[in-house]
Order: sequence, then structure tokens, then C-alpha cells
Amino acid sequence: MQIEFLGTGAGSPGKFRNVSSLALRLLDEINSVWLFDVGEGTQHQILRSTIRPRKIDKIFITHLHGDHIFGLPGLLSSRSFQGGDGPLDIYGPKGIKDYVNVSLRISESRLGYRINFHELPKDTNGSIFEGDKFSVFAAPLDHRITSFGYRVVEHDHPGELMVDKLAQLGIPSGPIYGRLKKGEVVELADGQVIDGKEMIGKPQRGRIVTIIGDTRKTPNAVKLAENADALVHESTFGKGENKLAKSYFHSTNTQAAQIAKKAHVKQLLLNHISARYTGKMAHELEKQAKAIFPNSRVVKDFDIVDVPFIKN
Repeated sequence: MQIEFLGTGAGSPGKFRNVSSLALRLLDEINSVWLFDVGEGTQHQILRSTIRPRKIDKIFITHLHGDHIFGLPGLLSSRSFQGGDGPLDIYGPKGIKDYVNVSLRISESRLGYRINFHELPKDTNGSIFEGDKFSVFAAPLDHRITSFGYRVVEHDHPGELMVDKLAQLGIPSGPIYGRLKKGEVVELADGQVIDGKEMIGKPQRGRIVTIIGDTRKTPNAVKLAENADALVHESTFGKGENKLAKSYFHSTNTQAAQIAKKAHVKQLLLNHISARYTGKMAHELEKQAKAIFPNSRVVKDFDIVDVPFIKN
């Protein structure tokens, strides 16, 4: 599982930061890529990455401001020409369906695949997707318009077969191992009975990634981020700009760090950075956040962050 940042800027494209978009790369897990927001120029950013558009089968939109959706019509059209013929699911606030359909109709664009729209009521608070290996939850944030945060939860992995313990018992490898792995009770040729459930280690806890869209500081961000392995949180403003952040319905770096600390996350990834913060100033944003939550990082376009398993 990896997070690749395709755009980390706020408001409008800049020289060093494009507008909002990130990819959750689940290639090893389910051979898929999920996008969160599709700001202007996202498909150009994808061309500079190793992401294949046909692998994108889910898109989650946090809210309908232009810097989070203006790249959507172009990406959807290009996907047809790049081998993407499988269905695509788009989740987002009410209005996302009209925006996409009107854009495609007026431009007379024809897609070679089906789009399944999932418009979320503004009071959505809970599960919005349940798959074999992942679940996704959403909750409203506090922005000028309806804005959602998303929590992606990987299901726990079954425990591994204790091969060393079986070897110590003198049980040779073979079809028996497969039966024990399933938790079956197996009787050996010498009469020995082995309970497969006793030969399987503890389940491996699944990973959790939380993506917080544009918002003021809000309790729902803490709930969505609880015990997350990675929290992506906007950082439009810096330390001491709380009043400005509140006025513009955004968050500061230190507010994001406070949420990360309260939610007991493993790492905080700050994005949606104002164009005012470049070079040393961006480094200062990170330093201020680290003073509250040490494992904080201001991300840049094309940064790829691994989300490792935590050993049980």
C-alpha cells in the first residue's frame, strides 16, 4: 500500500505544486488504484508517474470546489483511450454526477466504460463501501460547502501457518499443511490428531489510511483518523493563523498536528499547502507541526509514501 501525491497545492496550480489529487496505490493488494480528488491537470501528473489510468477503478471526491474536481472530465475521457474499459465508481457530494454528465455531454465525449455514481448525503457518517479486502467510511467536515473526509480500512489478514512448530512435531510439508491452514482437524497416519486452529498465528491487523478534505478543525477529523497508519490532512495555513484559517474554512499545520496526536496516528502527511509557503517556509511548516506531533511531514508533488504493516 502506497500513497502517491499528484497535487499538494491549495487553490490554483503553482510552479512547484499542482492542485489537489492523490492516489492510493493498492496494486499488491487488489491490483487497483484509487484516486482522492482530481484537480486540474491531474492526468498530466499521472503521465509523470507510473500509474496506469486503466488501473483506476474508484475515485473519491472530498468536495466540489474547482481545485479538487476540474481535472475530472479530462481524466475520464483519456481513460477510454488508455485501455480503461472496466467500470468506474465515483463517490462524492451531491452534484458530482451532474458535473461529470454535463461536462461530457457538452463536450460530446463518449466513454467506453460505465460510471457508477455514489452521491453521498451531506449527513453521511459511516460505511460507504464494503469490499472483500477493504472498507471505506466517510464523515462530513466543516468547510464552506459540503466536504467529506474518508477512512480506508484494510481488513485483517489471516494468521500464518506455524511451519516451524509443525516441523518440530515431525509433520512433513504437503497437502496436510493446506488443510491445517484452513483450520481443519487432521488425523495423521500414526494416530496423532492436529487441530489446525492451534497451528495458525495471530491475524495481521489491516492498515488504515485517512484522507481529510478541506475543513476547519473538527471532531469528525479525529474520529476518522483514530489509530490510522497514515493521516493526510490539509495545511493551508501556518502556526498562529487560526483566525484566518477559520475565516476561510481551512486548517493550520498545528491544528492538523493536534488532530494527529489526539487520534494516535502513526504518521501525519500535510498537503493542500498555500502557494505562500515555498522553500524554507514550507520547511518551517513541517518544523512547527513536528513540535506537536514528531512524525509529521509536508509532502510534495510526486512523493510516494509507503504504509507498512505494524508488527503485532
